[in-house]
Amino acid sequence: MTAISGAAVITPSAARLTESLRDIGYDFPAAVADIVDNSIAAGASRVDVTIGFDGEEPRVAIADDGAGMMPAALLEALRFGSCRAYGRGELGRYGLGLKTAALSQCRSVTVATRPRATRGGGVTVLAMDLDLIAERDEWLAVEPSCDRVTDWARERLAAGPGTVVIWRKLDRVLPEQRPDGGWARRRLDGPAGRTAAHLGAVFHRYLEAGAGRGLAVTVNGQQVSPWNPFAPGEPARSELPLLRFEISTGEASGTVTFRRFVLPARSEFSSPEEFGRYSGPLGWNRQQGIYVYRAGRLVQWGGWNRLRGIDEHTKLARAALDFGTDLDAAFNINVAKMRVTIPPQIRPLLERAVGELCACAGDRYRRAPWRPGESRPAALAARRGPGPALGSAVPAGAGLALRAAAMQAGEYEAFRRITAVLSSQAPEIAGALGLDM
Repeated sequence: MTAISGAAVITPSAARLTESLRDIGYDFPAAVADIVDNSIAAGASRVDVTIGFDGEEPRVAIADDGAGMMPAALLEALRFGSCRAYGRGELGRYGLGLKTAALSQCRSVTVATRPRATRGGGVTVLAMDLDLIAERDEWLAVEPSCDRVTDWARERLAAGPGTVVIWRKLDRVLPEQRPDGGWARRRLDGPAGRTAAHLGAVFHRYLEAGAGRGLAVTVNGQQVSPWNPFAPGEPARSELPLLRFEISTGEASGTVTFRRFVLPARSEFSSPEEFGRYSGPLGWNRQQGIYVYRAGRLVQWGGWNRLRGIDEHTKLARAALDFGTDLDAAFNINVAKMRVTIPPQIRPLLERAVGELCACAGDRYRRAPWRPGESRPAALAARRGPGPALGSAVPAGAGLALRAAAMQAGEYEAFRRITAVLSSQAPEIAGALGLDM
């Protein structure tokens, strides 16, 4: 490299910078998910997450059966801002995830890996310890001494390739004093439960049967179940027409897809248990909104990305926005892969599409009153009032189907005008069709 006259190399303080990078924005479940991203990129079919104690030492271990890494690749993986190139569709982006995710929760991370190309004992183990980095003020990855944890990792990899990532010195998860007490042990139960729920949502497309990806994930030995926010198994769920938007940014271009769903009202769900399950970790009101997927992985959900506010009447509305890694710059995805920015060029288009979705969801919400102890037919009859039961011959969801057809034909404004006239002149028919305003 040619020297530059008058220039000086400014190497950042390893001790100061590593401490700063701990606050990049991860919570515990998101940090675990970022490690699972690496497992998926390595072609793993199984990932086992263990959150607990090894003897008196608390630890977290994420073990997979992926391709593993050669020694040089492992060293590069532990570099902040690794130089490896990411292929199209890979879940990684910045070359920071393994380090920043782990060290956001602990002060020591150990990685053991065995590549497919080796046989027998070809396991490489390296560790990064913030206390050692602070003492030496150098970017260091060292081969740790053998102990119960590293021995366990080697045994785990004895049967075949894969990688084991171990977090130790969990100062962000457990208190510094007496992390081995009974209270500390109980405190780890909370992160384990939240992590299982988070992984089930974030990777639900990878976990769902028939998805073709063949991924299984466990947390403390329990299989993680996928949580699909759009209730695909519910017969009363409705979907509006699919939308596609073309985006160009710099030299990159790609297609964004937007799918819109109206979930069933409480009375229309197959069971009260399923209604409760699909309320999600945030509850029905806060789970409404746009679910953003990058390369099939859920990266952001809850709320409408400042396109509109959260409303009780639109809590049944959920939408899936999908983009590929080619559009990372357009969506300005953050390092923790938890936040995106909707590109300005599609915001007006999304605003209209979201307005249509929320109008349909609001109609379904208002048409489905439900009082404890009252049957669905009795509730509908009370709403219609005296007279012939016109709704008995009308298929469920007829109103939503008509709305969707009007949108697909580009005649939604005309449909709204027709609906207003029908509601005024023949309210009983409009009500039976689910079009009463």
